[in-house]
Amino acid sequence: MWPFSSKSSYNALGTAQGMTDWHCHLLPGVDDGVRTMKETLAILDEYDQRGVKKVWFTPHIMEDVPNTTQALRDRFEEVKEKYQGPIELRLAAENMMDNLFEERLAAGDLLPLGDEGHHLLVETSYFSGPVDLEDILERVKKAGYIPVLAHPERYVYMELSRYDRLKEMNILFQLNLFSLSGGYGQGVMKKGEYLLKKGYYNLTGTDTHAKRQFLAAFDSKQVSSGVAKRLTPLPTIE
Repeated sequence: MWPFSSKSSYNALGTAQGMTDWHCHLLPGVDDGVRTMKETLAILDEYDQRGVKKVWFTPHIMEDVPNTTQALRDRFEEVKEKYQGPIELRLAAENMMDNLFEERLAAGDLLPLGDEGHHLLVETSYFSGPVDLEDILERVKKAGYIPVLAHPERYVYMELSRYDRLKEMNILFQLNLFSLSGGYGQGVMKKGEYLLKKGYYNLTGTDTHAKRQFLAAFDSKQVSSGVAKRLTPLPTIE
């Protein structure tokens, strides 16, 4: 059951004021996220009411969902034509580090994160990562990008010492706000709180796939305004 009320009180309005959502699945009909343009526009209205200033659409690209960069750009342009609100909309992608990613990395066929195009949002399976994870991340860096690891708190296979090694490699971490609400379970919530306390997170995102998930993330008393607002600047490449 989703921990949310259908009658949102907006008591948590301050949690998103001025926030950038660096990770969501609002591009309609392209992956396991939002299905229709109507739903996308309705969720953007919820963002606006909570004061979100910028939203990065990050649809999946993986072997099971082999979206092309051009098709995603075309769909994104359709959203921008329909949307009439004040939120700044941007397009990137959430890249599964699989064989398709290796091919597109080599070809430079990517949708980077950040206005300067210097960052890549990447992920692994929740249950088992690639054996050469660190090597893949190094290849991303050699290609000229800063890797941003999506929702590291959700990787059940990853030991705490592994996070230390990744931070030593200067890998950025993106927190799912929904993780702090307990929506993925107590284990994920505790790991997220641990990584937050360690100061390991650089960015926040909702990872919204549906309106109810967005409401649950922002209406939870466990999601503080300090988290949502503080982890928004994207470090520049050196």
